[in-house]
Amino acid sequence: MHAQVLTAPHSPLARRELPMPRPIDGQVLLRVQACAVCRTDLHIVDGELTQPKLPLVPGHEIVGTVVGIGAGVDRFTIGQRVGVPWLGWTCGSCDYCRAGHENLCDRARFTGYQIDGGYAEFTVADQRYCFALPDQYDDVAAAPLLCAGLIGYRSLRLAGDEARRIGIYGFGAAAHIIAQVARYQGREVFAFSKPGDSAAQDFARGLGAVWAGGSDETPPEPLDAALIFAPVGALVPAALAATRKGATVVCGGIHMSDIPAFPYALLWEERVIRSVANLTRHDAEEFLALAPKAGVTTTTRRYDLAQAELALADLREGRLEGAAVLVP
Repeated sequence: MHAQVLTAPHSPLARRELPMPRPIDGQVLLRVQACAVCRTDLHIVDGELTQPKLPLVPGHEIVGTVVGIGAGVDRFTIGQRVGVPWLGWTCGSCDYCRAGHENLCDRARFTGYQIDGGYAEFTVADQRYCFALPDQYDDVAAAPLLCAGLIGYRSLRLAGDEARRIGIYGFGAAAHIIAQVARYQGREVFAFSKPGDSAAQDFARGLGAVWAGGSDETPPEPLDAALIFAPVGALVPAALAATRKGATVVCGGIHMSDIPAFPYALLWEERVIRSVANLTRHDAEEFLALAPKAGVTTTTRRYDLAQAELALADLREGRLEGAAVLVP
């Protein structure tokens, strides 16, 4: 099968013909129909996440059709369409797993990082971490829901139900999905882009943002919470400065540049900074049921699988509106 393979950090992906994977106990074999390109893929390729298996098939926003099943598979049958997210395996027995925090599992393995992912024609996945997808979405439209949507949703939840004015820093794949969920929930969205990026600001307004401006601007009202999706540590003190007392600033990425020193006064008055790590199966089930009810649509740009390197470059250089999606 054709796959795009990372052989070393900082190296271009290489086209390889690999053997067809075989599902073992509890796994399904999937024909990949679409795989969205995530900023986490960039962090892996660019060497900012340092523990990938190598060689590696990246990709963790996979839409696939079940074409084979291993022993013990009882959740899916041949021909079903499923989605595969970043969290690909957990032990089920560590303190975190037993406490319902499987996203923090001590031995977790991740799709497209320690497990070969979806930049390929076929892949295998643990049936426990595959999810039925809403029929309302075709394959390309569904792919960004599986990380951009899921991490965005977990970030919004951790901001708190009482937060009505939500600032979103970095208006890319995750932001464009979760802004729609926030609006459905009756919240006001304030969108922050790179200074001068009028296209991103117009995109945000088109998705219902009540205000859009540069990350160096002050919103017209103090924010109840802020979600930071851009991997820029300097946005943390900027977001704190834009929030009211008692607000929460949620860092939604897996990697971020260093947070610069800032005055304690920005954090004082019971403001909170917290990170989001991975996802849980509950997050996935809840969000995938909510997305069609909320009328969430995804903005995508389609690339052939052989164009994976171009898709990553377009993401790296900020040339995308919404999400890139690879199609074998």
